[in-house]
Amino acid sequence: MKGHNFNDLQSYIKFLDRIGDLRTIEREVDPELEITEISCKTIEEDGPALLFKNVKGSKYPVATNLFGTKDRMNLSLGCNPKDLGEQILDFAQKSLPPKLSNIFESLPFIKRGLNFRSKRVHFNASSQQVDGNDSLSSLPILKCWPEDGGRFITMGLTITQSPLTSKRNMGMYRLQMHDDETLGMHWHPHKGGAAHYHEASQLGVDFPVSIVLGGDPSLIFCSIAPLPENIDEVLFSGFLKNKSIEMTKAKRSNMLVPANAEFVIEGRVPIGKTKLEGPFGDHFGYYSMEGQFPYLNIDTITRKLNPVFPATVVGRPPKEDMFLGIAATEIFGGLIKLVNPEVEDLWAYYEAGFHNLLVVSVDERYPKNAVKAMLSIWGTGQLSLTKCILTIPRFVDTKDIIQVLGYLGENFDPRKDLTLLQTSPLDTLDFTSGKLNVGSKVGFNCIGSGKPLHPDVFLEIKIDDPRNKIPFISDFRAINRNIIIIKTNIDVENAISEIKKNNLLDEFKFIFIVSDDIDIKENVDLLWGIFTRFDPSIDMYFSKVDVVKSSVSFEGQVIIDSTFKPWYPKVIEMSQDVKDMVNKNWKNY
Repeated sequence: MKGHNFNDLQSYIKFLDRIGDLRTIEREVDPELEITEISCKTIEEDGPALLFKNVKGSKYPVATNLFGTKDRMNLSLGCNPKDLGEQILDFAQKSLPPKLSNIFESLPFIKRGLNFRSKRVHFNASSQQVDGNDSLSSLPILKCWPEDGGRFITMGLTITQSPLTSKRNMGMYRLQMHDDETLGMHWHPHKGGAAHYHEASQLGVDFPVSIVLGGDPSLIFCSIAPLPENIDEVLFSGFLKNKSIEMTKAKRSNMLVPANAEFVIEGRVPIGKTKLEGPFGDHFGYYSMEGQFPYLNIDTITRKLNPVFPATVVGRPPKEDMFLGIAATEIFGGLIKLVNPEVEDLWAYYEAGFHNLLVVSVDERYPKNAVKAMLSIWGTGQLSLTKCILTIPRFVDTKDIIQVLGYLGENFDPRKDLTLLQTSPLDTLDFTSGKLNVGSKVGFNCIGSGKPLHPDVFLEIKIDDPRNKIPFISDFRAINRNIIIIKTNIDVENAISEIKKNNLLDEFKFIFIVSDDIDIKENVDLLWGIFTRFDPSIDMYFSKVDVVKSSVSFEGQVIIDSTFKPWYPKVIEMSQDVKDMVNKNWKNY
């Protein structure tokens, strides 16, 4: 399934159909909730891409789950993401310093790099064959979850240009349909589109925006790729597909848009004006908070003659975005090694929403080398939003959470291995600090001596049931001899006070306390329940804390409160009546 090159979304969908990886659903479906439940159920079953031909209230078909398996993700990019990442790193390393022999070795890669450009076409592009006959209400825009604030475009590629430099940015942001003529622009302040809007605000100039639906699969992927700020996502798509991207002038501005898009929505964002946006069931698994965000006044919608409307559903992991995020990690993760040669590998855990847990294997060459790597990563692009970093020895598999937790439990000593940043930028979707865009970060250095540990360290152990002696524990799991997970049936602060006062469970170095809704026997749910629900500066407790002048030292047992707090937004959950309806009709879809 490698080496394929797709000119647009529909050629990709047709290929999926030919190889038996597409389910076409002729039955009428509702864009409000029903498509979401069908898509989520299909992801759970490792099922095919979906094409809904008969969507209530719209004449346009909807495609979902386009990237919903590893094989489909590889097919959409025309390569194995990990192999491509290694090729990019190898080329970059051979180019520093450049040598004639290295250039000849890298000729195939250099040839690929020649496609790092776009090709302007002047004919009537397929994306502009119909102009002005559509409004937002005619599009099959989804309402994904019961308590969403409305209907949202979930796979729109938002193209902006810097009013200062004319540099382009393309990002995938959720877009709320406020009414028939306006879309909410959920720009996080750390993203490129928000930076361009900020420049326009400073200059007081008009701010045109184009939103693309469709294009070839590599273009869609590049909209979520964590590229360096000055790398154009559209041009990088040409590099990925080994073919330059055809662009054409937009109808109502001088911006260039993909000529092969399914739909193009053009408009202008008024400076200094906002509308209430949200809530929205986001990829952390919760309804992200309402807030005031800019909005787009729509000038025109153009489209192909017979377009397909692409959509994705995010929510409590795993969902389709898992495969996009994993591919991004595999392609770009290796580039961290260029500025951090001690980094052997890294892995962002989809189970924790990617930004909440990053594991980094390090070849520690001098004292605190791992801390240097942490600080560098926290200063790099979108990785700056990472909340928790664990560093492990270079030979440990970053993807093996049992191995990782073994090294955390055995090697971590809070007296010398804790890095705590109490006020720092945080993902806009993170709610654990109770503040928007700001929170704390933590680094656990688990390198220790840098030597392999005894296999016994990683074994899940059997212990005497602690509920017989500690009545407030309602469930438990001893991950290894150093880490225990517990649930409590009393107020968590009282439980922590009892543990500390009476030295309970003192044979464990770490105690994680989670809420009743978490299945602690299942690792995906456990990682989600721990790392999406604690702020390091608020929810970490130590046996002993000493303060000498401006120096703070921590010692002893670590208790992390990962319970659901009163200010947290609701967990996403599909309504039971929709679940029942989809289950009843499942064989008829």
